[in-house]
Amino acid sequence: MIGIPSYHAMAAMAVTVAMFVAFARGRMSIEIISLLTIAVIAVGLYFFPLAGDQPTDGIALAFSGFGHYALITICALMILGRGLVVTGALEPAARFLERIFKFNLQVGLLFSLVLAFVLSMFVNNTPVLVLLIPIFVTLAARGAMPASKTLMPLNAASLIGGLATTIGTSTNILVVSIAVDLGMPMMGVFHFTPIVLAAALVALPYIWLAMPKMLDDNRVELVHESRKFFTRLRVTENSLLNGRELSQIASRLPAGIEFHDVKPGLFRPGQRIKVSGTHEAIEEGIQVMRGEAAPSWVLERINRAHNETGEDIQVVEMTVTADSRLISRTLPTSGIADLYGVAVVGIHRPETLIGQKDQYSDVGDIRMREGDVLLVMGLQHDLESFANGDSLLMLEGRRELPRRSKAWLAAGIMGGSVALASVGLLPIAIASLAGAILMFLTGCVKFDRVGRALSAQVIVLVAASIAIGRIILQSGAAGWLGELLSLGLIHLSPAAVLAAIMLFVTLLTNFASNATAATVGTPIAFAVAAQLGLPPEPLVLAVLFGCNLSYATPIAYQTNMLIMSEGSYDFGDYVKTGVPLVLIMVTVLSAGLAITYSL
Repeated sequence: MIGIPSYHAMAAMAVTVAMFVAFARGRMSIEIISLLTIAVIAVGLYFFPLAGDQPTDGIALAFSGFGHYALITICALMILGRGLVVTGALEPAARFLERIFKFNLQVGLLFSLVLAFVLSMFVNNTPVLVLLIPIFVTLAARGAMPASKTLMPLNAASLIGGLATTIGTSTNILVVSIAVDLGMPMMGVFHFTPIVLAAALVALPYIWLAMPKMLDDNRVELVHESRKFFTRLRVTENSLLNGRELSQIASRLPAGIEFHDVKPGLFRPGQRIKVSGTHEAIEEGIQVMRGEAAPSWVLERINRAHNETGEDIQVVEMTVTADSRLISRTLPTSGIADLYGVAVVGIHRPETLIGQKDQYSDVGDIRMREGDVLLVMGLQHDLESFANGDSLLMLEGRRELPRRSKAWLAAGIMGGSVALASVGLLPIAIASLAGAILMFLTGCVKFDRVGRALSAQVIVLVAASIAIGRIILQSGAAGWLGELLSLGLIHLSPAAVLAAIMLFVTLLTNFASNATAATVGTPIAFAVAAQLGLPPEPLVLAVLFGCNLSYATPIAYQTNMLIMSEGSYDFGDYVKTGVPLVLIMVTVLSAGLAITYSL
């Protein structure tokens, strides 16, 4: 007969349920709910400490998440991902995937899901997601599927891939190790891969076709139309345009770039071409086509100053005011580059001014007017001098150019961190933290910009989830639930026993942690097998599978938290997409285990 749980266990379960309900209702922010959860645990354990503990031990438990290796790992991984973005290291991969998405959005998503699944079979799925997240955020900015519709499916595909081998996740290794300690033979890398592959074939259509439709487009829409800038792009010797016709390179150009008054024939070095596009499209177009939108000597001067000072090159939008000396001048006659060392790479003219007389010089250069918006590139001090000296108003369209000189370095640091963690030479926490330190030391990520890489929402959510996991385990709530489960399995069929164990462990992993689920679930599986006269291996595999079905809450696994801020997800998004996937996987995996082991 099972006893009544302790007061601490009942309180721990009540706090967990209350946190879940608060998340699901969505009336308060995730940060507030997480901090309230930590506060309730700290105050409760101070006045009612666990058996054998001091009041201050409860405070240490409640706030232990802020110094936990899992939180440090997640922050380090965010910094590594930021380093890849700000150096432009992911641009080649992003352009390759962009071409697939341009061919067909659904084909592009399917290719990406299969890629994430296969990589996660052999590489820890956390660094796989770290590599893919910034790529898909970049693709979303370029007009592909919004990140909110791709990151959740990618995360699910990588989690299933990690489930397929014993080395796919650290949780798999933990379960197998505990099982070996309890007397079960060691499993090979692909011991249960066929069962997971069968489940993946059933789950993939849901992840690919249904899940994106269940998620909202969380992109922030601009309330005004993006400005369209015009520039004169000069073809260089190493330009993508050199020796080609426009039709030959059209498919490789970024969305939003338009050519005007192009003469038939091949492009030649020195030729100047009239091009238009948005701020982002102009920047990307210059990079892809390897042309020059300003005199080469001023571009070299800007790059030289950047290398000497380490200051980032910025591209800023500035409006020509009525007092500016630039009115009626063209760029070549303005002397901007000589006076300030900045380069004007584009001009936007409001619709109300288009069509005015004398807006072009004899050689086709635009004469500047009041209200024109200039796209100016340079270092911050020079840009401010230009704005003050020529009576220009700096707008909000400030962007920092990627530090492309460090792209290979950032890619090498990320690759090294992933490799060391994947082959087991270093724990993922140490490998990612060392990589983040190297990103700082080499200048790939700057200390004063680290706040852009980190999400306060994710930080407090991780800390709260760690505190919940510890109180569930130390209060005896997990053990009591396990005893209750064992009592109710006596009258079920073997297949139903497998499904029940898997669902129980899935519940633990989604509200406590993978480690807690593995630590509690594996011994329970052995005990249930002994009581019911079943072989222990399928029940242990049910625990292993359940530990990885962490789709239904953001606190269930660290990659769930990594995608939260980038995809602008709320708690309800995980529930409505994750619960159906959990049910699909439990059903297929339980059937697969029952068939494989003839139960």
